[in-house]
Amino acid sequence: MMRRFTEKNIPDQSGSTIVITGANTGLGYEAARALSARGARVLIACRSQKKAEDAIAKIEAQNGTVDISYVPLDLGDLSSVKQCARQLQTEDRIDVLINNAGIMVPPYELTKDGFESQFGVNHLGPFALTGLLLEKLAKTPSSRVVNTSSLAHNTGRIRFKDISAEQHYSASARYSMSKLANLLFSYELQRRLEAANLPVVSVACHPGIASTELSRHMPRVLSKATELLQPLLNTAAAGAWPTLCAATSAEVVGGAYYGPAHRFETAGPAKRVRSNRASRDAAVAARLWKLSVDMTGVNPSI
Repeated sequence: MMRRFTEKNIPDQSGSTIVITGANTGLGYEAARALSARGARVLIACRSQKKAEDAIAKIEAQNGTVDISYVPLDLGDLSSVKQCARQLQTEDRIDVLINNAGIMVPPYELTKDGFESQFGVNHLGPFALTGLLLEKLAKTPSSRVVNTSSLAHNTGRIRFKDISAEQHYSASARYSMSKLANLLFSYELQRRLEAANLPVVSVACHPGIASTELSRHMPRVLSKATELLQPLLNTAAAGAWPTLCAATSAEVVGGAYYGPAHRFETAGPAKRVRSNRASRDAAVAARLWKLSVDMTGVNPSI
């Protein structure tokens, strides 16, 4: 059985290449810092070159000479996703793709391609990027796709009849929907990888409740409550432990889900956890997969 996993349990990553979306801040930054310290070549994929370069400088100040670079990526723009994938194709190998970037409860807005922003950035963008990189990932045995979900998936429901929130928009409901979509995608991807006998595993994780910039759009009253509860929450570094576990532990299995071990999965070291019944509905997952292909124009070859 897997022991409780923290940053100290990361095995040597020398020779591996790991792509992390949104790694200029928060959980992604902490994962990039920890993985580069263990010898991985880390590629930070995010929108802002300035923020990425600042993050790289900060990591280098802590870790010394490491192999870490910036790749432009805007998950709210499919043309940017495709360009990012083309650039990543030039890498010698990709061992792990960590779909970490996301947005949380913003005001209603659409992505460049006309998708409701949370569904677009949190699900459709990662779906497209993963699909475009699957062939590359499959060339590296035991490669992984890590999708970052949330405790919020428990209240999520895929609103197929109003997918772009044209009839009604609730920021929190749409966030929960996007996090449920992350799990449905992760599990469906694993089923398809197994059926195609490809040497890639798909796993999911969640950080519990961690202190990051993701909550910047939260209502003021919730932000204040979060500040008061700060001593009980995961730091961003601890919130990254489930991600690091999913990305590196030798005990990880495809189709599994990893999260914090303590206080009802809100904090502490990482362990294998279980998502809700809705996230494991194979029929809904297959329907979401088809919809995602139709919306993005990316059809993973599995």
